[in-house]
Amino acid sequence: MRARSFAALTFVLATALHGQAPAVAKYIKTNASHIRLTHVRVIDGTGAAPLEDRDVILEDGKIAAITASGTTAAAAGETVLDLHGDTVLPGLVGMHDHLYNIARPNLTPTSFDPPVIVPQMSFSAPRMYLAAGVTTIRTTGSVEPYTDLNLKREIDAGHLIGPHMDVTGPYLEGSPSPFIQMHNLTGPDDARATVDYWIAEGVTSFKAYMNITRAELKAAIDEAHKHGIKVTGHLCSVTYPEAAELGIDNLEHGFFVNTQLDPGKQPDKCPDTDGTPTLVHMDPDGPEAAALIHTLVEHHVAVTSTLPVFEPDVAGRPPLRPAVLAAMSPEAREDYLLIRSRRLEHPLPDGATLLAHGMALERRFVAAGGLLIAGPDPTGNGIILPGFGDQRELELLVEAGFTPLEAIRIGTLNGAIYLNRQDHIGSIATGKNADLLVVKGNPAANIADIENVEIVFKDGIGYDSARLFDSVRGDYGRY
Repeated sequence: MRARSFAALTFVLATALHGQAPAVAKYIKTNASHIRLTHVRVIDGTGAAPLEDRDVILEDGKIAAITASGTTAAAAGETVLDLHGDTVLPGLVGMHDHLYNIARPNLTPTSFDPPVIVPQMSFSAPRMYLAAGVTTIRTTGSVEPYTDLNLKREIDAGHLIGPHMDVTGPYLEGSPSPFIQMHNLTGPDDARATVDYWIAEGVTSFKAYMNITRAELKAAIDEAHKHGIKVTGHLCSVTYPEAAELGIDNLEHGFFVNTQLDPGKQPDKCPDTDGTPTLVHMDPDGPEAAALIHTLVEHHVAVTSTLPVFEPDVAGRPPLRPAVLAAMSPEAREDYLLIRSRRLEHPLPDGATLLAHGMALERRFVAAGGLLIAGPDPTGNGIILPGFGDQRELELLVEAGFTPLEAIRIGTLNGAIYLNRQDHIGSIATGKNADLLVVKGNPAANIADIENVEIVFKDGIGYDSARLFDSVRGDYGRY
């Protein structure tokens, strides 16, 4: 058990008296109703140039004003945080942010025993997201939807720590599925019934998966749209142009899992190649890419960039980050390093081409007017973790050719727009929710400064990032 000072205990009890559960209160840095963040740089999330030496004033969980520092005096009772040299940004909106890990039993350098299983990370993942500055997530596929719904309820009530959650229903998967914990749809009627059931239970989005048929996908989309709910997809059996024509709202994983050019692709069947030939052969400046992007933009299909989960296809990537290793359980860390060493020894032959084409197609999509949103896909290959992966996504967007300000917009305001919450979150503006992160440095000049999170505000409550990360040290992969 970690030691707790008398002063810390007094702080916990005092904060709990102001409406926060003790389990939450001990990670709060400031919980005043009126807060002034003074002498900060403001990156507002719209893509506009940073504003230097500003005061951001928070009142009752909202952004009350943004003024030049020194132009207004602090009000009586206002908590003032002098943050010279720091930058304030909108809270990140993670649009492919799972709450589970993937485990491979008896993993060795050459094999593992089936089945692949998906353990829930309901303790560590929400804390890691919030600590990294992610104030809103879309779970983008659930294996324990009741757990996710209950977790959202407890976070919203202030009993547990975590971001705001858009809870995606259980995967809309066809047959056969590689995951034993997923329901396999039996046809369009089952797809409609599944959507109806989980909407009644409270989910607010759906994700179609790799083996769904076109008929099942169409039934699910139409049923969800009747209720004003969107459907995204990590597809394989259905190609991107087919999904766009069926009315899908969003496609996951950028352009990495489109199978339209895979040799021998059969209707409603996921080829073993999983889209690799399509991406290798799709020249980002060629007519096939232009036609695909035109179709997506014309049908108002958003695309979720998940570059971190594909970066490891290039040998030697990503760079090892000590904080990531520290967050893992010993077993998860061992698997991480084993998988990394395997990829170093046996790199994917087309890995560099895939990453370059994927990045370029995302740039072309945005240039054509498409809505690009962002998330890391923190799954169990051991390399992408909640929160850390969201930060890495912004760094990779900059590597892809976006400016830091453009990357920040993709990771904040664009996600809010997709969720139809842009009037409340996603940018820094008077009247919006005080969902913010404070970082040391200037991400507009050096996007890697996005990793230097100090305080994360959610609904005006400031959480201590370092304390949150310390609370899950050695836990990710366990619970």
